[in-house]
This record gives sequence, structure tokens and C-alpha cells, in this order.
Amino acid sequence: MAWTMDEENYTAVVPTYLSGVFDFNGTADGDGNETDVGGYLNVTTEMPVRYARPMYGYVMPFLLLVTIVANTLIVVVLSKRHMRTPTNVVLMSMALSDMFTLLFPAPWLFYMYTLGNHYKPLSPVESCYAWYAMNEVIPTMFHTASIWLTLALAVQRYIYVCHAPVARTWCTMPRVLKCVAWISVMASLHQSTRFVDRTYEPVKISWRGQDSVVVCRMKHAYWVEHWVTLDVYFTLYYAFRVIFVHTGPCISLVVLNLLLFRAMRDAQLKRDKLFKENRKNECKRLRDSNCTTLMLIVVVTVFLMTEIPLAVVTVLHIISSSIKEILDYSVANLLVLFTNFFIIVSYPINFAIYCGMSRQFRETFKELFIRGSVQINRKHGAGGSSRYSLVNGPRTCTNESLL
Repeated sequence: MAWTMDEENYTAVVPTYLSGVFDFNGTADGDGNETDVGGYLNVTTEMPVRYARPMYGYVMPFLLLVTIVANTLIVVVLSKRHMRTPTNVVLMSMALSDMFTLLFPAPWLFYMYTLGNHYKPLSPVESCYAWYAMNEVIPTMFHTASIWLTLALAVQRYIYVCHAPVARTWCTMPRVLKCVAWISVMASLHQSTRFVDRTYEPVKISWRGQDSVVVCRMKHAYWVEHWVTLDVYFTLYYAFRVIFVHTGPCISLVVLNLLLFRAMRDAQLKRDKLFKENRKNECKRLRDSNCTTLMLIVVVTVFLMTEIPLAVVTVLHIISSSIKEILDYSVANLLVLFTNFFIIVSYPINFAIYCGMSRQFRETFKELFIRGSVQINRKHGAGGSSRYSLVNGPRTCTNESLL
């Protein structure tokens, strides 16, 4: 069935991250003034600016700074030689993807909302291309990679916990590096057509009493309109996103989290039995494995808390566009605005989780940045249960992961 709404409504609602929104009706200039030419790029007409400006203009610079610092520290700590494990490679890739997701649109958010230029039509044409690429296409690409990396992390941990013999074959460093590379390639290919699916041309309008103001008018690329057609192109694109980027990974992560929790509970019962039998070494290995599993369950849960609402809005949008109009897009845009903001807020949280739940991450951080801290004892780094988990540090009697 053909889409019942034009592509601009897709742009306003669907993209996973900070999407650009445009006025293609030619009815207002961003402050409500009439214009004589429609179709120019203007953020204010559809973005709920009364919410967007305080969140993206005033809070965002602080969140950007915190995210850059936190995720850079994660990369620095996890890249140390004694911290290089298959799981840590995925965690480090997630940190980089999250940071780049925010880093690329940051200059435009600062220009539009912090400096208060959101009401102005954007020009020249090169700026419109840059806005579209940096504010929508590239962030969506990195965020898609982050979603798939989170799924890979959960699958990897499930193999470690529930199919340990298989982990020795499938969860090796070379295989994990290949997986990360393929995820990066697939996320880039998924977004590749978005770089060239539209063109901008300069037009002159009457804006706020000024004649001949040059703005950008968007047109779909010739190959989209005539070779593929808009219905086919956007049906395929958003169907792929709904299945493989939003609902599929979220459902899979919920199932994997439940399976990991059940496995962790069974391991705890086994540990209690081993403790009664005074088999302390096996008891400690199970404890360390459980702590690592718990930490990753927390990471995945935080991810799901921000991603599931966006997945629901995306599915409702597809239903409203293709079957029956059920969605109030003024409400949907507001929901996406807040959901995107909370996704951004979640980015530095992983650093707090690692520091709070991983002793070796904490000790490596102290060794690198706090003078006089005790050096990490690494003599157990490549042995025992540590080889296929995040557990690479000295054994202790605490209930925390030794990342």
C-alpha cells in the first residue's frame, strides 16, 4: 500500500536521532509570517522550539562535554593492554559510536539553538547539505551501529554464560573485530543512499519584510522520484529500520536479558551449593562471572529504556503512514524530541556503570589518572574464567565485576 503522507513527515518523526525538520508548505517563515515561496529549509516550523531550545540549546553543550570526557575515558581505559578482551572491544566501539552520534550534530545544535538562529531560513545550499548530513544522516548511521553493537554485546555474553565451550571458537578477538567491522560497514551502507536522495537549490523569498532573501529548497533526487519512486524507496528504507534497527534488536535484547538473568540466578544457586561444599575456587569464578553478567544486564537495560519508546513511535508512524492514520504528529514530534534527548542523557551513564560495578576498570582509571594509586595485579589476567569474560583482575571477596 502506498504511503498516505509525504516524505517530510518521515523526516520529522522517524529518524533514530536528531532529525532535521523542514517546512515544505510555504506558509510561514518560522515566526508565522507569510512568504511567497514554499519549500525552504526552516527548523522552527515543525520542531517544538519551546522545548527544543532549552534542551538542545542550553543543556546540550554541557551533555556534549560530559559525553566526550566520559566516553574518551572509557576508550583510554579499555584500550590498555591488560584490558583488551573481546567484550571490551565491543564496549569501546559502543563508546565511540555514541560519542560520534552526538559530536556531528553538535555544531548545528549550538548554532541553531544556543545562538538562537533556529528561526532563520538556512543558506547557502552548501549549509543545507551540511545540516542534513551532520544533523540526520551521519548521527543515524552511528546510532544504528551502536544499536547493533549492543545486540552483539548481549549475544556474546549469552554465549559466554550459556554456551561456554562455543565461546572458545566464536568469541575470539579476531572474530569480534570482524563483527565490529561488519557492523560499521552495514550501518554505513544502510545510510549511504540518504546522502544522495535529495538535492537543494537556491531560491529567493520575501522574508520578514526583506525581499530577495536566498534560502534552500529541497527536491528529491531524480533517481528517487523516477527510477525507484518515492513510495518504494521510503517503504523499503523505513521497513528495514523498523525490522532490523528498532523492533528486532529491542525484542532480541529483552529476550537475551531475560535469559541472562535466569542463567545468573541458576549460577547463584549453584554457587551456594559449591560454597556449602567448600569449593571456594569454583565459587569465586561463578561469582565473578555473575557480577560481569549483571553489569552488562544493567548496560542493556539502560539502553532499552531509551530505545523502546522510539521504536514504538516508529512502528506507529509506519502504521499511520501505510494502513490507517492514527498518529497525531504534533504529539509524535514532541515524543521523539524528548526521546532523543534522553538517549543523549544516557550516553555518559555507561562510564558511571563501569566505575561503580567494575573494580578493574576503576583501578585502571586510578592507575592512569590518579597519582599514587596502587598498581593493578595482573597475574590472573589471562587465566581461569577470565579468558572469556570481563573478569581480568585479582580475585576479591566483593560482589562487583572485575572488568
